[in-house]
Parts: sequence; C-alpha cells; structure tokens
Amino acid sequence: MSFLELKNITKRYGPLTAVGDVSLSVEKGEFVSLLGPSGCGKTTTLQMIAGFVEPSAGTIRLDGRDITRAKANSRGLGIVFQSYALFPHMTVFDNVSFGLEMQRVPKGERKPRVEEALSLVHLSPYAKRYPRELSGGQRQRVALARALVIRPPVLLLDEPLSNLDAKLREAMQYELREIQRKVGTTTVMVTHDQAEAFSISDRVVVMEAGRITQIDQPYRIYEHPETEFISRFVGKTNLLPGKVATATGAGATVSLAGIAVPVEMPGLSVGETVTLCIRPEKLRLTQPSNGLLTGRVADRFFLGSQWLYHIDGPLGTVMVVTPNDGSAPADQGAPVGLEWTPSVVRVHRGAMAEAPDVALEVT
Repeated sequence: MSFLELKNITKRYGPLTAVGDVSLSVEKGEFVSLLGPSGCGKTTTLQMIAGFVEPSAGTIRLDGRDITRAKANSRGLGIVFQSYALFPHMTVFDNVSFGLEMQRVPKGERKPRVEEALSLVHLSPYAKRYPRELSGGQRQRVALARALVIRPPVLLLDEPLSNLDAKLREAMQYELREIQRKVGTTTVMVTHDQAEAFSISDRVVVMEAGRITQIDQPYRIYEHPETEFISRFVGKTNLLPGKVATATGAGATVSLAGIAVPVEMPGLSVGETVTLCIRPEKLRLTQPSNGLLTGRVADRFFLGSQWLYHIDGPLGTVMVVTPNDGSAPADQGAPVGLEWTPSVVRVHRGAMAEAPDVALEVT
C-alpha cells in the first residue's frame, strides 16, 4: 500500500466540479508535484490532502489510515504556504517553535529541535531576527523549517517559491530538493512552473480541468506527452496538423502541406487526422538543399545559451532552438533547411483542439 493514497477524490461547488475523480498514490519519501494552469484543480487537491477542504466523494489514506474526514490539525502534516504566513511579532526561533508548542512538546525538547531545523535551512545565525529583517529567500526557509520541525509524515508545498525573483527561485529549487532528500519527508508540491516541477520532482502529475492527464517522471512528461494539452502546456512546441498518408505495422507517413513526414507510431489508419508535436530543440538548421523542407528566417532572438528562430515555410511558422556554440547565427531573411529524425516526432490523434493562426504554439 502507498504511503499517501487518493482514491477517486472529487470536489464539487454546486454545479461546478473543481476536482473530478482524481486517484494518486505517493510512496514514502517521494517528491511529487501537481502541475497545471490556473483553475486546473491542483490547489484544491492539495487543500483536500491538508484537510482545509472536505471532499465531496472519494477517500484519502495516510499510512493506511483513512483521514478523509479528519480535521486539519489532527493530521500532523507540514504545510508551506505561498505567502509563508510567518508571525511578524515573533522571532525566527519563535516562529519555528510555534508548531511544537501547539503539539505540546516539552520545552526542554523544543530548543534542540528548533536549532536542528534552523541548521538544516542554514538560518542558525538569524534565530533572533524578525521576519521583516529577512530577505524573501530567508523567509521562505523559515516557513520550511517551521513545517519540518514538527516532523510531519507529509510535507505540503503550495507554490512555495512563487514570490521569489527568478535567480533566487532557481537557487531555492535545488536547496529545497537537497533538504527534502536529507530529511526524507514525503512531499507533495503544487506549482504552475514547469521548470520548478521538472528540476526537483521524482514524479510530476499534470492536471487539466480538474482531472489528471498524465503521471510520470519529468523526463517522460516532456519527451512523451500523452495528450495535445500536455504538448502545449509543457515547454515550447510546434504543433502541426496533418493526415496519415501511408501506414505500416511499425509507423506511418503524415502529409503536412503536401510534405510526407515519417513518424514512428503503430496503429494509425490512412486518412486519419493527426497533430504532430516537434520540440523546437529537436529541429536542426541546415543548408537549404540538405533539409527535409526549406524556409526563411523570419525572426531570431538571442537567449544567451541559445538562439531562438522563427522560420517561415510551407508548414507555416515553425520555431527552432539551437545552442549558442559561438558561431555566427543565421541571418534574418536567410534561406535555411530544416531536418529532424522520425523518433523525435510525437503524434496526437485527432485535429488540434484550438488550431492557432500559425503552426507554432508557445507556452
């Protein structure tokens, strides 16, 4: 049995279903992220685990115990909120100690546990300071120490890094993962930041419209999206509508604006409408005569470690990302060829849900 198990969890608000029939198993010590756009149900799911929202249906079990109707303060879970929710009139030490006081831990035991938690998040020298005297990253660490000091069976993180600037957020991602691995606490995090979810999670749960669409390792979510929505939402992608021209047992060719594109997907039928997903970094710029198709550089953008190109051609506007290796970039307006290998093409059956004006869809 999994350490934390959600089975057919549903939350309705009148006629609105915020979360519908969600099932998820989390192993002890695992770091799982709920990823999705605003309104997809990820925060409501976290709140049901925490006990702040009561499910309309389904069950939640923690280490074999049914906690579906248990009060939040009886679950013993550690929670870090987006706002951190620190007490401004308390020192760092007292903020971290507060949970132990609520648990009625003896005073003599509190001090070493608080000191241990502050050491874990590298805040021992700041024990006597107040939240107003700390940076955003330091306040985030205080909130994390306060959640961990009670030694919770599960740590819940609600967009914990969203208030930090980009550089600090990236640094805190790795620090958070390092702390979680050191402590070994089972962790569930809610985020809309794909880079955040991918960099620190063991598994990612992608949610759409109140339901889970894919649960997998971060690498597989990105490389093998199971739905067109995931292709659109996760990373940058080129979505190309076409029809199956030929089909064999192992693969097929898809006609895109009269161009035959080979794909490696069994079970397709001739004439079937499909949408191809090709990540921009999987495409390569070549000499026009060497490419599978040709086009012209409509725009180019320097991103430091990469060049981003918009290529106009027979498939519409396609995005290409190339590494910055120090060589001169392709000139704007220059003719170029595009090539790729069939193995990088992902196939989604059916037409695009909302076909954009151009073939490119960026998220």
